Amino acid sequence: MPSYTAPVKDMQFILHNVLNVTAQDVPGYAELEADFTSAILEEAGKLTSEVLAPLNATGDAEGCTLENGVVRTPAGFKAAFDQVRDGGWPGLDLPEQYGGQGMPYVMGSAVGEFFSAANQAFTMYHGLTHGAASAILAHGTEQQKDTYLPKMVSCEWTGTMNLTEPHCGTDLGMMRSKAVPQEDGSYKISGQKIFISAGEHDMADNIIHLVLAKIPGGPEGIKGVSLFIVPKFLVKDDGSLGERNGVSCGKIEEKMGIHGNSTCVMNYDEATGYLLGQEHKGMRAMFTMMNEARIGVGMQGLAQAEVAYQNALDYAKERLQGRDVTGVKNPDGPADPLIVHPDIRRSLMDQKSFAEGARAFMLWGASLVDRAHRMEDKDADGLVSLMTPVIKGFLTDQGFDMTVLAQQVYGGHGYIEESGVSQFVRDARIAMIYEGANGVQALDLVGRKLATDGGKHVMAFFDLVKSFIKDNEGNEALKADFLDPLKAASKDLQAAGMFFMQNGMKNPNAALAGSYDFMHLFGHVCLGLMWAQMGKAALTALEAGADDETFYRTKLTTGRYYMQRRLPATALHLARINSGADTVMELEAANF
Repeated sequence: MPSYTAPVKDMQFILHNVLNVTAQDVPGYAELEADFTSAILEEAGKLTSEVLAPLNATGDAEGCTLENGVVRTPAGFKAAFDQVRDGGWPGLDLPEQYGGQGMPYVMGSAVGEFFSAANQAFTMYHGLTHGAASAILAHGTEQQKDTYLPKMVSCEWTGTMNLTEPHCGTDLGMMRSKAVPQEDGSYKISGQKIFISAGEHDMADNIIHLVLAKIPGGPEGIKGVSLFIVPKFLVKDDGSLGERNGVSCGKIEEKMGIHGNSTCVMNYDEATGYLLGQEHKGMRAMFTMMNEARIGVGMQGLAQAEVAYQNALDYAKERLQGRDVTGVKNPDGPADPLIVHPDIRRSLMDQKSFAEGARAFMLWGASLVDRAHRMEDKDADGLVSLMTPVIKGFLTDQGFDMTVLAQQVYGGHGYIEESGVSQFVRDARIAMIYEGANGVQALDLVGRKLATDGGKHVMAFFDLVKSFIKDNEGNEALKADFLDPLKAASKDLQAAGMFFMQNGMKNPNAALAGSYDFMHLFGHVCLGLMWAQMGKAALTALEAGADDETFYRTKLTTGRYYMQRRLPATALHLARINSGADTVMELEAANF
């Protein structure tokens, strides 16, 4: 059975050596001393490794069952959920006012990776609740916050997001769900939603659904969509649960992966709902949840890559197969371990360099969220908004690829369910689809985010890269291995942006045909910047006589690998972008 060990030391390295969190001026960061964050991460690591990871295969094999309208989760899930709830983990970075611990988002993200890597399907139950609580926190009335948030922060009640309908996915303006106003200020919600993660289950007393629907007589299309709070059980004035609402689970979807999470068809039959935010401004309120979810899904790509890599590494060290072409390495055995072979090393280094670079990227993004929310920093908010489709799209695409590489290390055994590695591949695959398919993320990046505020935020990113290179160009140990490759990759990114500026207006297809390549080009540059920063931090630690010299030298070696073997992909993506849309659009639809 696969195992998982939380990468606590690597997380600490990023928080303290790279981000230098205690030196930042973000409120709450001064409290994130190394001993404090270590204690939290160690405890989270113990819980995820010992409790959640062993349930991952169980959840995959058993899945969820629907019995008389009630969804039963896999064996062990409920007890584990109680343990997670009792530990206060769901409210780690939510406001103390509602029972949370009030820590920065960066700590919630660090712990979140451990949970997702150990058991992605399980973690979605409280992960979605976090997003729903954030939406109510941002857009709810004081009464709504007081009514729902304390129980949601504690995860006594869980939450969902209901967008998709059978006939419309990304194009939400086509939705048919309706919300009819009532005299008491509530609404009657009717319609059907599909693909609702954690839509019904047996681990919480109540489920608070956030549902998109149209109020009759409102504007056409997406401008007429509103967001509503629709509880499974109505909540009385004293906070106790009342009668069952008109919402039910009609079916559990049979899926490729994440079997332990109940993906439901939800039926709303004149269910009582309460407007969240303003009429016809539902997408604005829902995007609070969706943007958080997209960053969280990007983290899922990283998390599955990490756990798959850990198990592939163990297998490569133990599995005897063939002899090293340069000389026998295991003379007492019939063969050498897989890890002696260069192509296995290539595969493992691809995985390792991605996971460590992605972890830094994810935590840097989380620190921008903290700066935006805790300091009302509009520049940070704009930059993380720009980065959100890159975090979601690039990390999930690459994360899935890394799970496939891990599976390949196992050879035929990787294709057999008994080894357990195929679950990582299947679970990772959904992250490329939900919360906005990655093609949509690329279109959002190129079609909307680049031009936001006159291109101010992408220029800020370029300045960030240029400043780092300029400030460190005198560091000869860093220059050739890290700064020069980063400079070349950044120039590719700028050239791609220039192509869009010169061609996008007169031929929009030219820009859109290159959007997916641009998202990946951008992602590689982001990881290149992270590796350059980690390279600097590792060199600084070595110069200061750090105790664990091996850790920092390993970090440098891994970084050099990424800069030399992975980052040059930017040139390929640029070449594809520069080719325009002619060959993409030339073929008539009938001739495909």
